[in-house]
Amino acid sequence: MRVDVQVDGGEQELRSLYDWLRQDAAVRRGAHVALPQVPSAPDHMGTLADVLQLVTDNGWSAASFALALSTWRQTRPGRRSVTVRRGETTVIMENGSETELNRLIEVLERPAGDTGGAGDQEGR
Repeated sequence: MRVDVQVDGGEQELRSLYDWLRQDAAVRRGAHVALPQVPSAPDHMGTLADVLQLVTDNGWSAASFALALSTWRQTRPGRRSVTVRRGETTVIMENGSETELNRLIEVLERPAGDTGGAGDQEGR
């Protein structure tokens, strides 16, 4: 499963979340966390994409990821809004409430192919 994460606040905040998740043993056990590069001209290095990507395996724990994400948000000034996308479903975490966390876990734990309604935008 692939999960894309966007963070308000630009590249610095995205890198902060990337570092945070890479240091979390529970997240590392079940997911590969990457900051993809967007290709540019052949003679230049790519630029950082505006999303962080997680590719998960059988050891994935959506609850561990949601907890790590929530904990990171609490350390950030202004408690950045975080958008998590799995397939066509989007969950927006604005306040880190228990309701938002439960919704995120529910979306991430759905079986492959079950989007719960294509194009859903949830968490507001």
